[in-house]
This record gives sequence, C-alpha cells and structure tokens, in this order.
Amino acid sequence: MFAGCGDVRSPGDDPRADPRDTAKVSAGAKIYAQHCAACHGATLEGQPNWRVRLPSGRLPAPPHDESGHTWHHPDNVLFGITKRGLVPPYAPPDYQSDMRGFGGKLSDDEIWAVLAYIKSHWSSRDVLDARAEMTRNAKRP
Repeated sequence: MFAGCGDVRSPGDDPRADPRDTAKVSAGAKIYAQHCAACHGATLEGQPNWRVRLPSGRLPAPPHDESGHTWHHPDNVLFGITKRGLVPPYAPPDYQSDMRGFGGKLSDDEIWAVLAYIKSHWSSRDVLDARAEMTRNAKRP
C-alpha cells in the first residue's frame, strides 16, 4: 500500500484520486475487484505478456502495479480512459483495444475511488519521483 510520502504529489495528481484517503481506497478496492480484476488481475498484475500483441492484434490488459506503465499517466488521462475507453484523445483514431469505457457502469466518484486504490500501490520512491517528473507538464482538469 501507499508508503505515505507526506504531501509529495505529482503535478498529474488529482485530489479526487488521493491514495492517502483510506475510505476511498477501501471503496476503490471493492469496485476494482468487481469491475477490473478480471482483466487487470486481482493484485493489479495485468495479463501475461502484456506487451506482446494477441492474434487479434490487440494488446493484453497491462498491470496497474509498479511493473506496468499506468503510473506514467496523469490522473485526468487515467480517469478519461476508464470512463470512455481507450479511444481518442487517449489513443490514435481507429486504435483497437479491449479496454471499454465504464462510464455507463460506474459513477465518476467510483472511478476516482478505483484510481485511488490503484495509486495506493505505487509506493517506491523511484516510481513516485519518476511519475512526478513524467507528469510535470500535465494539465489540471
């Protein structure tokens, strides 16, 4: 879980996905288990060989733990992908993905809770520092 790095926040962080909010993280864990774990793994490990295209040409679901690339993205992008799916502006036009949007199933607050839960697993100083650097120019919503 979140290592408690004080008030250190990445410029790409949104307070609605605060990994220090234990109630939100707890709610997000339940929502993640119900709606996300089937593809992204019960422990956020993603699908095997997630960087290798399937026969369909699509990529397997990536991990959301520190071994994946989710932490590279600002919160508003993660929110948009979760709500709308992997479609423009989050992917090139005509990009094929199995990541569908959950905006019809989850409320905005539920999506933010899932993101808080996911972010609560990003605890290494290396990842947190890299995330801050990578999202330094992120636009706040």
